[in-house]
Formats: sequence, structure tokens, C-alpha cells
Amino acid sequence: MHITRISAYQVDLPLHEGSYNWSGGKSVSVFDSTLVRIDTDEGVTGWGEVCPLGPFYLPAYGQGVRAGIQELGPHLLGLDPTRLGPLNHRMDAALKGHPYVKSPIDMACWDLLGKVTGQPVVELLGGRFGDDVHLYRAISQESPEAMAGKVAGYRAEGYRRFQLKVGGTVEEDIRRIHAVAAELEESDILIADANTGWLRHEAARVVRAVADVDVYIEQPCEGYEACLSVRRHHTDHPFVLDESVDGLDMLLRAHADHAMDVVNIKISKFGGLTKALQARDLCASLGTAMTLEDSWGGDVTTAAIAALAHSTPPELLFTATDFNSYVTVSTAEGAPQRENGRMAASTAPGLGIEPRMDVLGDPVLVVE
Repeated sequence: MHITRISAYQVDLPLHEGSYNWSGGKSVSVFDSTLVRIDTDEGVTGWGEVCPLGPFYLPAYGQGVRAGIQELGPHLLGLDPTRLGPLNHRMDAALKGHPYVKSPIDMACWDLLGKVTGQPVVELLGGRFGDDVHLYRAISQESPEAMAGKVAGYRAEGYRRFQLKVGGTVEEDIRRIHAVAAELEESDILIADANTGWLRHEAARVVRAVADVDVYIEQPCEGYEACLSVRRHHTDHPFVLDESVDGLDMLLRAHADHAMDVVNIKISKFGGLTKALQARDLCASLGTAMTLEDSWGGDVTTAAIAALAHSTPPELLFTATDFNSYVTVSTAEGAPQRENGRMAASTAPGLGIEPRMDVLGDPVLVVE
């Protein structure tokens, strides 16, 4: 089997709630998603997706995905997409860095591998544990009162884990955490995610002011060393790292430094399912709990997240994400759907999705 064509489709994904807001005044109302189709000489097709959280979150942006695929694609024609090791080796040799460009290509090859072998991707990633996985709900940054007011509605949808977007002013973030915590029930979990938004002294003030609150602190500062300092010197809250950990080297360093209790593994941040799987399995060996997700996405990304999360030992899966429930556009049939705050990976071969070509339209890029 050989790759004969790589096509990219651009889709806008508006949000049900109008906008998604986080630290530093960052906000997105329509996400720029790229779906990638890989065709082969045997007529089997695979699909992947990547959707950066705007151009000001990680070093990634929508137009950069398409430009990167145009650069990288010619180097992949003729390769066997089911040989994921050589394919990733070729991608890394042909294009240094830019993991988010490689992610949808790698994801599409996993979809292909599942179809060729007649197995769901969740089984290829290790096999499903139990019936489903629990999800978290991100609470977009607003006033403390507005954020607290959303908890009851999200809980009615089945969510029991709430990721509170902080990283604003110290005083308002303290109020946000206290206001939302007051709305929680005993079984609920609260994460205050600053998305690198605090300076070290600001993080120190916030964590001390909420010392009596049962809350996880996620990525308080931009740099790894600053986050480590906050953890070591200012708080005994459970700690989550996200943006600082983008490879196995940083995972090992953070583990050795006791820098985190939970790590957020985003598929595109690592460069695709192949490398996210390596990170997942390393964390499992180290006994580190994980949130498994991506920067953003629709149905295809959600299917990949479900496969990775559902094949993770439950005691190590902190939580996962159902991005397709946040957006107003469905790009594929068969994608996992939230049910009472939980989600299950597909039992169909591959990722189990069938793209809606009437939504995708014509490709914006074809490499053949």
C-alpha cells in the first residue's frame, strides 16, 4: 500500500457559546480547522484533523498547517501509511519541528491502519478499558459570577470535572476560584487553568489566597522553571503541567523534578497519535496521571482523543475532552458523542468516522 494523494480541507468551527476566552485577553469565536485526507493505491482512505487554538496559544496556526502540508506532503508520496515508524521518521527528517503540521497526517495513517486491519484505533492503541471515559468542561473566562453561574448547567449535562479559565488579574482570579468552588458538589473536581497567564509573583498570591480551596493549579506561568518554583515554594495544591511539556524529554525532566501530579498530553502538541501514544505509555510506566486531548477540533479530533483516552488505564486518566460538543458544525458522522459527561471510542474500524463532504467542500490543497 502506498500514499498517492494528500488533501487538506479547511473548515470554520463556530462555538455554541459565541466565544472561548482565556488568559491575557485571548479569545476565539470561530476556530480554523484543517482536515487531512490520505488516499492510497488500494483505494483505502484515512482522515485526520488539527485545529490550533488560534495563533497566540501554542506555536501553531491554521494557515501554517496548510503551508506545512504543502511543504511536507511531496516527501510522503509513495510511502506505506501503515508503517507508522518509518512515516514519522520521514516527516521529522523532511520538516524540522512543526509537530502540529505532522499531527493530522499521522492521525490519518492510524485511521488507515485500523481500516486495513479491521480494528478500531482504540484497540491498536492498546485496547479499551471499561465502557467509556469521563470528560471535563472548560469554563470560558468571564466575570466570577458568570463563570459560577454556568456550573449547574454543565453538571446537568453530566460533567463532574470543571476547568476554570483564569490567568487574569490576581484579585479577579481569586474571586473566580472561590465563586466556582462554592457551586461544586462533593464529587466534583475543579482545575484552575492559567494557561501561562500569571507571572511568578502573581501565581504565588493566587495560590496562597485559595489555600483552603480543593483545586488543581494548571500551568500558572509561561516558563517551566517559573511553574516549578510556584509548586516548590508557594503551594501544596495538586499541580498540572500543559504548555511546558511538549516531548518525552520534558516529561522525564518534570517527573524527575516532581514538578507535576498530572500532565496534559495534547495530540498535536506532540506531533500526532504515534508520539502522543509514546508519551501516554511513558506516563503510565511512571504512574503519572494524564489529561488526554488536543488544542481544539471537531468530530475527527474528538474521535482520536476518545481512542487514546479509552485505551488508557482508568486510574491514570485524569480526564479527556469532547470538543465536538463545543462547536456548531459537525464535520463527520460516527464521531463519539457526550452522554452524561462521558464518551466512548468508536467500535468501527479506524477512527470510525465518515466525513461529511457537503460540509468540507473542495480541498484547499492537494499533493499528488
